[in-house]
Amino acid sequence: GAREATARFDLPLEIRNQVARIEIAGERSAGAIHLLDARSQWHRVGIVSGESREAAQPLLSPLYYVQRALSPYADVITPSEGNVATAVHELIAQKVSTIVLADIGKLVAGTQEELDAWLKSGGVLIRFAGPRLEQGGDELLPIPLRHGGRSLGGSLSWSTPQSLAPFEEKSPFRGLAIPDDVKVNRQVLADPTTAKESEVWATLADGTPLVTAAKEGEGFIVLFHVTANSDWSNLPLSGLFVEMLRRIVTLGPSQVGLEQGEQAATLEASPAATSSANSSGALPPIQTLDGYGQLTSPPLRAAPLAPDKLDTTTPGPDHPPGYYGPSGAARAFNLVTAKTTLKPLRTIEGSSEVIGYTLRKPMALEPWLYFAALGLFAADVLALLLLSSGWRWRRGAAASGAAALLALAILAAAPASVRAEDAAATATPPMAATSADDFALKASLQTHLAYVITGDPDIDRTSEEGLSGLSKVLRARTALEPAEPMGIDIDKDELAFFPILYWPVREDASPLSDATLAKVDAFMKQGGLIIFDTRDHETAISDAGAQGQALSRLIGQLDIPPLEPVPETHVLTKSFYLMRSFPGRFDGGSLWVEAEPADDAERSERSRRTDGVSSIVITSNDFAGAWALDESNRPIYPAVPGGEVQREMAFRAGVNIVMYALTGNYKADQVHVPALLERLGQ
Repeated sequence: GAREATARFDLPLEIRNQVARIEIAGERSAGAIHLLDARSQWHRVGIVSGESREAAQPLLSPLYYVQRALSPYADVITPSEGNVATAVHELIAQKVSTIVLADIGKLVAGTQEELDAWLKSGGVLIRFAGPRLEQGGDELLPIPLRHGGRSLGGSLSWSTPQSLAPFEEKSPFRGLAIPDDVKVNRQVLADPTTAKESEVWATLADGTPLVTAAKEGEGFIVLFHVTANSDWSNLPLSGLFVEMLRRIVTLGPSQVGLEQGEQAATLEASPAATSSANSSGALPPIQTLDGYGQLTSPPLRAAPLAPDKLDTTTPGPDHPPGYYGPSGAARAFNLVTAKTTLKPLRTIEGSSEVIGYTLRKPMALEPWLYFAALGLFAADVLALLLLSSGWRWRRGAAASGAAALLALAILAAAPASVRAEDAAATATPPMAATSADDFALKASLQTHLAYVITGDPDIDRTSEEGLSGLSKVLRARTALEPAEPMGIDIDKDELAFFPILYWPVREDASPLSDATLAKVDAFMKQGGLIIFDTRDHETAISDAGAQGQALSRLIGQLDIPPLEPVPETHVLTKSFYLMRSFPGRFDGGSLWVEAEPADDAERSERSRRTDGVSSIVITSNDFAGAWALDESNRPIYPAVPGGEVQREMAFRAGVNIVMYALTGNYKADQVHVPALLERLGQ
């Protein structure tokens, strides 16, 4: 016969974590029982990344390795919503105990407050570094970070890739074996000038932090100073990564709720209790199994167990199976484990027979009970027929007829009232949804250039006229045939229908709400491009001028990557026309885009995420003023100082930006180099 069998129990997380023991029914033996402790409980873990365009290449996704590492030990939830604020709110509503954020530099204020309350209730927040976090991050970090990362082993670096240093005794990772081939090529560094209470759980061989953590209420904030994928190190490819994440997840309860500090109860009272239990050097027995599988008080000769020998000690009279350790953090010690091999009894020599103890065969009463029930039913039917005969039958029939008529009247009247209530209840929502549906249809059936309505009639009129003029040029010179531009209410309207959003910055612009910030952040991370135009002819991004301060108020809380003026080799300079500058109504201001990645790994990540397209473009040259044309296609505003030649270059800049947003970085491919060199006359 088979010696192994597999049984699957599909239980909700709430019920699974309440299971304290698994036993074989009908077998009264300590070997037929498997005790469970906090290590067997599953935690609900939510993972969030602002980059959702990596589904086509999951092996390169920042959260792929996190999900694969935790799936065997936790209930992993991945929100489908690309809006980070909405995704975090959704996870907290599902009472997750751990949230993983990969390379999310800044969270909006409302999301930070929500996470802070969740952390104080016992949640564990795990963050991974990346290009966005190199800009300094937000308040939900265990330690302030220096701007810019540290590259190891590059062509311009004197340092070599670093290995990990052994874990200290106070670290939750103590005892884990560190593979020799795990190397770190890049990391974010802590700012030593800012004092903050934090712990270093893992370091590199040169002493720089790799994993830092800080206590926040009843919870923890944990930061890996490398990415969650293999861009900065090969740690996510190792088994050590799995064990590190598993230990971090167990620091919190299985679930965390925000209702009056609600926490899901677990066998492990708190991380502090576990730490003290592990460091005490001995786990005393508190309950043990007897030969019949019953939990009883430990016998007098039962001795404590060392925590590090719990999985290697063989049960016996001195160490019977059961629960060991403090009552709030008990550890299960079982007679039969996954390593136990079951063998049949050896054949006994001689004339003998091995049989089991059997009781007398019970008598089956089920058929007799069925017959008795059938007899009672027949007697009941006979009595009903006798009572229904004669005058009693006629009176009963009349009463039954009256009841039937009354029931029909009620049934005939009820649907009418229900229909009237339904009509009254549903009369308003379709009318209210009409405008939203019309907007969605208009925006999605044709390609539109869009602009943000600022509330200033002059600015909004110029934006509409400018994008209308650019649309005419696009229809005349390219294969793109955009419809008339659309104005967008940034707080209410959906942004996903538009590839490009032109945003003129008012001098008195006010900060955006948390919901709007989250929506704009999601639009930029999902492939949208926003052109911020300060219209003040400044050559650099600065807070010195009024327009610069207004721009800071608008985008200061956005999770924006590093920016730089457009390099000469940027795809934007050759996406349609060959250009060296990008003038508008004014000339001389710089055009700022996302900085080029520092290495091939980041360049590959950005290419697969947004096809290499910068999510943000900032100018001060007043593009819309240069593009604006009247009904006769005559310019409305003068272009200074270059006149109509400058306006032509402004239109070309607009065409390049639109082609860049719609076609990506394909012009950077080597196949286009001969044609470009020929155009340049080289």
